[in-house]
Amino acid sequence: MQDGLLTIGRFARLCRLSVKQLRHYDDTGLLAPIRVDARSGYRYYAPGQARDALTIALLREMDLPLAVIARALAAGPERRAGILRAERDRLAERIGRDQARLEILERLAEGGLPGYEVRLGREPERRLAVVRAVCAPAEIGTGVGECAGRLLSVLGGAGIAWEPPLWGLYPLDLAERMEIAVGARTAQGEGLPGLEFEVLPGGPVAETVHTGPYAQLPLAYNALFAAVHEHGLRPRAPVREAYLVGPAEAPQEELMTRLIIPVQENPAWPR
Repeated sequence: MQDGLLTIGRFARLCRLSVKQLRHYDDTGLLAPIRVDARSGYRYYAPGQARDALTIALLREMDLPLAVIARALAAGPERRAGILRAERDRLAERIGRDQARLEILERLAEGGLPGYEVRLGREPERRLAVVRAVCAPAEIGTGVGECAGRLLSVLGGAGIAWEPPLWGLYPLDLAERMEIAVGARTAQGEGLPGLEFEVLPGGPVAETVHTGPYAQLPLAYNALFAAVHEHGLRPRAPVREAYLVGPAEAPQEELMTRLIIPVQENPAWPR
C-alpha cells in the first residue's frame, strides 16, 4: 500500500471484482487506477474509487454493456437516471419477449403444434388509409401500437369515420429493418398529413384465425405458411392481419386475429 492507496489485488477483493476485470476496465478507460508505478507497472487504487467499482460490478451483473456503464458513470444525476431508465425499459421489453417464448414452448410441450384450420379462398380488393413505420422484428408490437395510435388520431382529429377492423400489413421476410403499416377502410382522408392510401389487390389467399395473445401469433403463422408450401403455392406480400377483436375489447386470451397470405393465382383455385 502507498499513501493509503490499495494494490489492485486488495482493491479487487474489496469491490468483488477480479484483477483481470480491473485491468480490462483500465484498458477500456472505464475505471483507471489512481497511480501506476512507472518501473513495476503495478496499479494502485484509492478507497474513494470503490463506489464506482461496486457500481460497475452491479451493472455488469445485470448485463449492461460497458459503453452504457461508462456513460452512466460520467453523467450527472439526472442524465444518469435517464440512461438507467432506458436500460430498464430495454430489459423489460426483453423479459416480455422471453416470457412470450416461454409460453409458446409451454403450449408446444403440453399439446404439440396447435391445430389451425387453414382455408383457401379469395379476398376482394381493399383500399386502406395507412400509416407506416420501420422497425426490427422484435419491435413489431410496439410499432403496430404506435401506427394504430397515429392512424386513429389523424382520422379522429379530422372527424373521419372508418370501417373496422384495423389491418396490419407486413413483408414476407422478417428483415433486420422492415416497413410495416396499419390501415383502415375509409372513403375520406385524402391529403391529410401523415396519411397515405394503399390498394390491396383482390385475389387468392390462404388464411386462418388465431385466438389468443399476439405473442403467440408465430404458432398460427407456422400452420399458415406450412399449408401454403404444402399446396405448392407461392406467397405474395404484403401479409395481412385483420384485428377482429382487439385489446380494447377483450382480455389477451380472447383476442381474435385473422391472418391472410396472398398467393399467386392457381388454375385449380376454388372459385
